[in-house]
Amino acid sequence: MNRSRFPRFILFLLFIFAIIVPLSFIIMALWNNILAVVLHVSLINFWQALGLFALSRILFGGFPGKPAWAGRHRRREMEEMRNKWFNLSPEEKKHFKEEWKGRCGRGRMPVTPEKTATE
Repeated sequence: MNRSRFPRFILFLLFIFAIIVPLSFIIMALWNNILAVVLHVSLINFWQALGLFALSRILFGGFPGKPAWAGRHRRREMEEMRNKWFNLSPEEKKHFKEEWKGRCGRGRMPVTPEKTATE
């Protein structure tokens, strides 16, 4: 039998809808009943709660099938950086640290005299 995938797709959408809508209402209720009282923030509506849920999934949870912040890809990158750091010579490490101190605004910055308005 050749069954259409359309009913499966509709069931999938209904399932997703049945999960997202209650979670958005829970987020809205928690925000409005806890954060509004404790931190004196403004109340949010359902659509704002849905947007907050989507934003938190993007920033912290990732998407299904993709690794989150601590996924396999990130661990591999950290391991490569660690190996690269341990293989540097002491002179290379010192040069690297000095370069990043300058980039991050720490360490000795060259002092330039400021021009006054009378000059």
